[in-house]
Amino acid sequence: MAHGELVAAFPGQGSLAPGVGAPWLHHVAFDAVLSVAEATGTDLAGLLVDGTEDELVSTRNAQLATFALSLCILDATGIAEQCGWMLGHSLGEYTAVVASSMVSRAEGVRLVDARGTAMLEASSAQPGGLVALIGGDAAAASAACELIPGLAVANHNGPGQIVIGGPDGALDELGARAKELGFRRAIPLRVGGAFHTPLMAPAAMPLRAALDSTTFSAARATLVANVDGAAHPDPADWPRLLERQLTEPVNWERCISTLPLGATVVECGPGGVLAGLIRRIRDDLRCVVISAPQDLDQLEGTS
Repeated sequence: MAHGELVAAFPGQGSLAPGVGAPWLHHVAFDAVLSVAEATGTDLAGLLVDGTEDELVSTRNAQLATFALSLCILDATGIAEQCGWMLGHSLGEYTAVVASSMVSRAEGVRLVDARGTAMLEASSAQPGGLVALIGGDAAAASAACELIPGLAVANHNGPGQIVIGGPDGALDELGARAKELGFRRAIPLRVGGAFHTPLMAPAAMPLRAALDSTTFSAARATLVANVDGAAHPDPADWPRLLERQLTEPVNWERCISTLPLGATVVECGPGGVLAGLIRRIRDDLRCVVISAPQDLDQLEGTS
């Protein structure tokens, strides 16, 4: 496969579930998890192997654990230098920035820790959540946000799936009125806050401080940004792109539309959530999900 047609994709914290780290515990690549754990003083091995659902939902825990496990899986694949493109969904965008060498691992750990802490504090000050709307379209989602105060679009995940965020009361009303508003179902997501909406604004200042003290260098792969779905080769663009992602929607459908024709997308993370979304957006892309060591055999012939 020609260089530039291999894509690494990194999931957000919604991919976590109890026990997802257990298959990697004795793999040499698990050192990536242990390094992040040591740098942050967090028992990520315990969280990823034995953590409860409640522990994994907690925003700081979830972001550090997802980031660390995705780097572990990337290391196990050995594809980092072969990838011409990289991207991530929400928190996964930070993993992509590190995987592409735009930001060092040490600084990436610091950024993810700062982001998770800031978002946890923002969520505590302004509680809220996310609901996935199944069926319907962007126009119907925008109309719902206008009808119910406090709601905002958080993710454009692909055809038939848009995620809305807002205060709990507003989301309850959305769930009750979903069919009336043009959607088949409204599924509450088990997350720690109304991510990618204006409710995250209190986290902007501490995140900006962390971003502004980070060195961004030229990436070894083309990076696609969540906020506009465009490729941004200039490292100077990325501090503001990452900051905007905090309060603006993840345009995942647009991100996938930007990838080259016929590429192979390797999802480095548990669950295969991104692959499911990608297949609904583009049928020309081949998706490979690496969730456990036995999945590595699927990579034969991709480089």
